[in-house]
Amino acid sequence: MTAANKSVPKRSATVTALPRSSSPSSAAAFDPALPAPLRQARLTATLPPPLQRLLAQGRTDRRPRFGDDGFDGMIELWSPPDGVTAAEATLARQSLEELYATVLAPADSDHLLGRVLTLLSHFPAKGLSPEVERMMALDWAEDLGEYPAWVIDAAARSWRRSRKWRPSIAEMRALCEELCAAERALADRLGALAAAAPRDARGTDLQAVATGGLRRMGGMG
Repeated sequence: MTAANKSVPKRSATVTALPRSSSPSSAAAFDPALPAPLRQARLTATLPPPLQRLLAQGRTDRRPRFGDDGFDGMIELWSPPDGVTAAEATLARQSLEELYATVLAPADSDHLLGRVLTLLSHFPAKGLSPEVERMMALDWAEDLGEYPAWVIDAAARSWRRSRKWRPSIAEMRALCEELCAAERALADRLGALAAAAPRDARGTDLQAVATGGLRRMGGMG
């Protein structure tokens, strides 16, 4: 009887020590009201420890970017460390899929259209019929449809509080890109890890599999 009683806390301690058991999901840990660096740090903390280690060991290079008008600032390119295993690449793929299914999931079409119509109503345009206004809003919804609801909401809030004129679609897209840059950067790094695995013992090119999966998700640049 005494031996049986002693075995119970041992099993309980083993369960609570599992790496993922006490880690919140990316959706539970995400708070769009936080500053971007803190949002990224909290999302990274929800990843399995092996992925956190690989992300910390990666290399970041800064390179100049050139546009149509010449020099357009510096960009950061992240490269995964050497030796990423097939199991780690699979783990990165799973975490990336979760990120795109939660934090980076595109906004619901009804929510997006309602947000666009509301934003445009703050800056009424003269001479446009209600039907034309609605058609314009549909164009907006199509062109902003890749962004999550929290990004659309934050972009609309930022614009109406800081500008006195109607935004263009290009201006809103640029603002949305800026607002979710930290989350997309994390997704890019997970994608790089997912594509970094070597060929397995059967000769399967895991890098091609990972790249194909990311391309189907449509979120990687």
